[in-house]
Amino acid sequence: MPLSPNFGERRGGLVPELVVIHYTAMESCAAAAARLCDPRHEVSAHYLLDYDGTLLALVPETARAWHAGAGSWCGRDDINSRSIGIELANDGAEPFPEPQMRALETLLAGILARWNLPPEAVIGHSDMAPGRKTDPGARFDWRRLARTGLAVWPEPLGQTAPAESFAAFVQRFGYPAAPTETLLAAFRLRFRPWAKGSVDGLDAGLAQSLMLRFAIDQDGPVG
Repeated sequence: MPLSPNFGERRGGLVPELVVIHYTAMESCAAAAARLCDPRHEVSAHYLLDYDGTLLALVPETARAWHAGAGSWCGRDDINSRSIGIELANDGAEPFPEPQMRALETLLAGILARWNLPPEAVIGHSDMAPGRKTDPGARFDWRRLARTGLAVWPEPLGQTAPAESFAAFVQRFGYPAAPTETLLAAFRLRFRPWAKGSVDGLDAGLAQSLMLRFAIDQDGPVG
């Protein structure tokens, strides 16, 4: 039996095409679990990972959990019907501990295998909802996941491109339409978390790398 009552059927015959990673931004994993399982709050996720790697399966993967909210990726909305949501116990400012990251890697590997998803299907909440969400935040180690084929990272590093092309590149990679400053903030959270200032050639170069390797057919499946 699912632990959370907050779920429904995936709409329109959709199946998981994405995995969305979140942080709980609450004082404890227990508090987050209580919130995600409380019907009054109407929020949930498929999985919740505690600091020590303990995994709670809250909603079946075949069901539509209520974790993503408004946003889009690859030109598609209703991300809840298209994704599996993973909540990580974290207050939004602290590092993600090693046991939690190891457990996440195991969980992601299983999800990608079960649903035949590529690494680029793994995104952050801030990617699909730039300007509205910031999780999993600047402390999350995306590059670690990419090294084991569980996410993507721009390669080669250090290349540059015209800064004015940045917005077009990131939207071709998957980000929704938004002002350049909003896209830049979301992109840097994931790929250049300590960078400051206006969009520059390095931002555009990283975005171009991702676009060239993972350009989206916005009329076909995400993966």
